[in-house]
Amino acid sequence: MTDHSSSELHQLSVRQLGEGLAAKKFSSVELTQHYLQRIAAIDPQLNSYVTVTSELALAQAQAADQARTDGKAGILTGIPLAHKDIFCTQGVKTTAGSRMLGDPKNPFIAPYNATVVEKCLNAGLVTLGKVNMDEFAMGSTNEKSYFGASKNPWDTNRIPGGSSGGSAAAVAADLAPFATGTDTGGSIRQPASFCGLTGIKPTYGRVSRFGMIAYASSFDQAGPMARSAEDCAYLLQVMSGHDAKDSTSVDRPVDDYVAELNQVAELNQPLKGLRIGLPRQYFGHNGLNSEVQSRIDAALQQLQQLGAILVDIDLDTTDAAIPAYYLLAPAEASSNLSRYDGVRYGYRCENPTDLTDLYSRSRAEGFGDEVQRRILIGTYALSAGYYDAYYVKAQKVRRLIQQDFLRAFEQVDVIAGPTAPSTAYQIGENLDPVSMYLGDIYTIAVNLAGLPAISAPVGFDDNKLPVGLQLIGPYWSESKLLSIVHQYQQHTDWHLQRSPLIAAQLNSAASAQENV
Repeated sequence: MTDHSSSELHQLSVRQLGEGLAAKKFSSVELTQHYLQRIAAIDPQLNSYVTVTSELALAQAQAADQARTDGKAGILTGIPLAHKDIFCTQGVKTTAGSRMLGDPKNPFIAPYNATVVEKCLNAGLVTLGKVNMDEFAMGSTNEKSYFGASKNPWDTNRIPGGSSGGSAAAVAADLAPFATGTDTGGSIRQPASFCGLTGIKPTYGRVSRFGMIAYASSFDQAGPMARSAEDCAYLLQVMSGHDAKDSTSVDRPVDDYVAELNQVAELNQPLKGLRIGLPRQYFGHNGLNSEVQSRIDAALQQLQQLGAILVDIDLDTTDAAIPAYYLLAPAEASSNLSRYDGVRYGYRCENPTDLTDLYSRSRAEGFGDEVQRRILIGTYALSAGYYDAYYVKAQKVRRLIQQDFLRAFEQVDVIAGPTAPSTAYQIGENLDPVSMYLGDIYTIAVNLAGLPAISAPVGFDDNKLPVGLQLIGPYWSESKLLSIVHQYQQHTDWHLQRSPLIAAQLNSAASAQENV
């Protein structure tokens, strides 16, 4: 690299990486090699990658460099990224974190690209590999992966969150500049909070679900995870848009998320007049850690200084979100995962005695405990005699939750609160399923209503673990959410803090330079 040492690349945003490539300060091949070397050196401590696509990445990087030489490159051409292993990637193992698709003897090799993957390729982005996740996105810790738990780069004895824990760990350790994730009940926002990143879950229907392995089809939505709102804006721009191959994709123009980041009311008070709702149910309740609340309060004060107006509101259906979600999402999972039967593709048990044995043993051996638990719950809720009592009632509650948010947005522009009630906990500490479910209290209602929401880093607790602030917006307000967080990040440096793994490497590189 001519003008940038490897250690300096840690400091560059996605925009700066694009500018460096355009100015030929480094090539895409050099940049890709930098990340591949970091993955090889550091990921054994983190287990964030399931598959590293080194040869594919270098070939794509060479093509990106040629495109720049030919004058056919965009701002993102040649920048590497990681994909959550829930997106089908043509010719590459795609596992959804499960033995069902990732069994070493017969892994699923996707015969086509998910639309999100295809859009990233069309933008010239380089695929470093596929990153770890809770099995079929069912979990909040990344401990439910067939490939073992990913570790949090801020403390490798702790979880990175889930289900997009591999995406969060990889970006937080600078093993990728940004990554794709999916969010069914908080699976982008919670790991972003635990790993000190920015992550946005778009409005349901904003990003295509085609080729994204389904968990709960009316909840699942893909989005970006990165250090800053600006970095997220670049990736969300690529990911968004109507897709005729997805019946739930909405045919609506996509905002220019990057250009609209700096549309502010006044220079000194960029958020002047912005009304931020503070639900009483989000503060002092639901097991909210006092240190988390303190950091959230400080962030809200900073937003006030930037011109925002804080308004107390009520979201009376908050406590109904978890029971409604954990009926509806498992019901959809029961239907979606019925396709994994040991016959067509996926894991197949050995020497079945008959068809029933094939079905039952393939599923029992191929699915982990949490997936089996949710399939059983969902099947029960959909069964004769219980459908009206459970599933239909939960759908009615879902509508009440949506209406609750819509009433709130008549009073305020966005809603703020914690992303999670605590910071990242120790691996193996919270294995009780109900306790894990209760940790999603602030995120799940957003998916029930189909709204967009973003999590951004706002400080650290006394254990030096990141804390995340969540902002929830009305439908199609992704640009507003990104802009608010971007303005906050212009006046704070929480998003610039680097995890101990990066800091140690930078110090080592600096010492080596001094000794030369």
